[in-house]
Amino acid sequence: MITEHRRIEVSGIPVEIRRKAIKNLHVGVYPPHGRVRVAAPLHLDDEAVRLAIVARLSWIRSKQQGFARQSRQSRREMVTGESHYFEGKRYRLDVVEQSGNPRVRVINNSTLELRVPPGTDRAGRQQALDRWYRRQLKARVPELLTHWEGVVGVDIADCRVKKMKTRWGSCTIQARRIWLNLELVKKSPRCLEYIIVHEMVHLLERHHTDRFRALMDQCLPDWRLRKAELNQTPLAHEDWGY
Repeated sequence: MITEHRRIEVSGIPVEIRRKAIKNLHVGVYPPHGRVRVAAPLHLDDEAVRLAIVARLSWIRSKQQGFARQSRQSRREMVTGESHYFEGKRYRLDVVEQSGNPRVRVINNSTLELRVPPGTDRAGRQQALDRWYRRQLKARVPELLTHWEGVVGVDIADCRVKKMKTRWGSCTIQARRIWLNLELVKKSPRCLEYIIVHEMVHLLERHHTDRFRALMDQCLPDWRLRKAELNQTPLAHEDWGY
């Protein structure tokens, strides 16, 4: 439960502080513009948080510069001729209006055909495409879970998909549940696999410690290359607030 929500500025960087009943301080830098948020234990005062930010300034600025360099799609209008992504490839959208339920299919490995009832607006078209994206992503997950459970040595009780604005994935350790960002369906299958392994390893090590990185090296030796690949792909046009 959050008991306090305030803002300070450190070396010209606005910092949002959220104090919670937690043991350790966590600093996050979030897209699209590198906003900084700190989750701090209740007993830490602003000066302690300020010192923690100062110690991480180089890392924070590096993350912010990375977001600034990363390309971002313009707002999708959901009209014929637009570019949309699926499994790391770019497709041309072809919107066809016809009676019946919305339907999406891939044609000639180059076109995403979206069939919708006449008069369907942009939001309705986006919802139809998102529903198809969700089905495609969920269909690919079971096989990956079965394989990587054996490699990592964990048992996943549940894996769900949702839209997330600040993370590619997350996990609930007690419930052994993994959440995947719907946007992953647009990325290379290598990136999806990396996030699944990343979240599985978090069930063994909660934080990004040396032990976490050693486990990633052991389970997925090229994980750093996959992470870089994911970070270089275009971000969706979103209101990335949090």
